[in-house]
Amino acid sequence: MGGPSWLGAVLVLGVQLRALWPAAAVEVHTSKEVDAVNGTNLRLKCTFSSSSPISPDLSVTWNFQPEDLSSHEPVFYYLKEPYMWPAGRFKERVTWDGNIERNDVSIIIWDLQPTDNGTFTCQVKNPPDVGGTIGEVRLRVVQKVHFSEIHFLAVAIGSACVLMIIAVTVVIICRHRQKKAQEKKAEVADTELRERENLKIREEKEASPLED
Repeated sequence: MGGPSWLGAVLVLGVQLRALWPAAAVEVHTSKEVDAVNGTNLRLKCTFSSSSPISPDLSVTWNFQPEDLSSHEPVFYYLKEPYMWPAGRFKERVTWDGNIERNDVSIIIWDLQPTDNGTFTCQVKNPPDVGGTIGEVRLRVVQKVHFSEIHFLAVAIGSACVLMIIAVTVVIICRHRQKKAQEKKAEVADTELRERENLKIREEKEASPLED
């Protein structure tokens, strides 16, 4: 009588602990926001981590939602090999650029257009890890890249360095010219002094016969 009751209690406790224990899940990592120039190509990076070894049934799904928040559109699918979507706005514009062994499931979008503005989602399932986070990348296609604060800082530092080099160069040139002018002035003064001495010697020589 006590045996089955004890076994039942253990089974109930096991079910409760399993319910409390977090299920294994895949964590997906992406850039949150990306700016890209119209007409260029962009690598949408997506990596993942899983508590289970990489399964041969691992799958990757990329979807897209336009800025108008309309329905999601399929972009790319991977299951043992990459599958390019045969229709839609990304037809023949998406290629696989990932490496499953390195937990990389990135893709490349070719010839970006303003209509590509929106949010891309990257989902990875690695059985038995089939749940988890879904990576999101918000893409903004622009006519030209906007300078960030880092770019402005780099330009400012570069400009300051150029101005400093110019200032040092000007100082060196001015000092060189000043030194040349002083040397020339000293040379002229020395020449004048020698001429005066020579003139004095000639005058003394001319005056010597008269005294005799």
